[in-house]
Amino acid sequence: MRIGVQLGVAAAALAALIPAARAAEVAALSNGFTLRCDHHALVEGHVRLYLTTGDDNYIELGSDEIKGFEQVPDQRAPARAPLAASRELNASTKLAAADLGEMLAAAGHEHNLDVDLLASVVKAESGGNPRAVSRAGARGLMQLMPLTAADFGVDDSFKPGENVRGGSAYLDTLLARYHDNLALALAAYNAGPEAVDRFHGIPPYRETRVYVARVIHEFNRRVLARHEEGARRAQSSMSSNVRAFQ
Repeated sequence: MRIGVQLGVAAAALAALIPAARAAEVAALSNGFTLRCDHHALVEGHVRLYLTTGDDNYIELGSDEIKGFEQVPDQRAPARAPLAASRELNASTKLAAADLGEMLAAAGHEHNLDVDLLASVVKAESGGNPRAVSRAGARGLMQLMPLTAADFGVDDSFKPGENVRGGSAYLDTLLARYHDNLALALAAYNAGPEAVDRFHGIPPYRETRVYVARVIHEFNRRVLARHEEGARRAQSSMSSNVRAFQ
């Protein structure tokens, strides 16, 4: 695959992405990087770094991975139209996981993108709802704005196959534009390449920074699960071969 995020550098990739909010904190990591979060808590021997004020969006690290915490001043982002999609689902909008998987696999093969990356973007953008519409007007599984959809030959953003093809092609062009820098490509996907170019990096928008962190975290989670499943299958196959020779 052309683009992939190493599991061991997930914290480094997220270090500059998570914005401060109110009494925010910066965690000093044992690997030399820092990680910004809203607050933290010790849960069953692990430290949860909460990305937002609530308790649903967090990254969990081992206590030995964190050296300490420092409070930082508030850095609120300017008000802007949220792009988060509506998550309302009904019987007519549900898409079978197998069908979505086939679409993502085909698009990933066409653009040499990891299918887990595309699945992570779909999850963050629409939660898998092909009829999702954001308050800004983005539509479908990968939340394409009408002009973007038109640029990539998508006639109907509510058709899952078309939407995935167009969204994958758009992400591919952003990765090429930013020389396979995944964080910048995702920031541009969320806030637009003009914003990334204007700020010479990830824009200081809370939504965009949390979005990039969320997609990278989900991507790494999926890759880790894939590797663990592969290891289990290899171990099972080895055990079967050993029994066959006994």
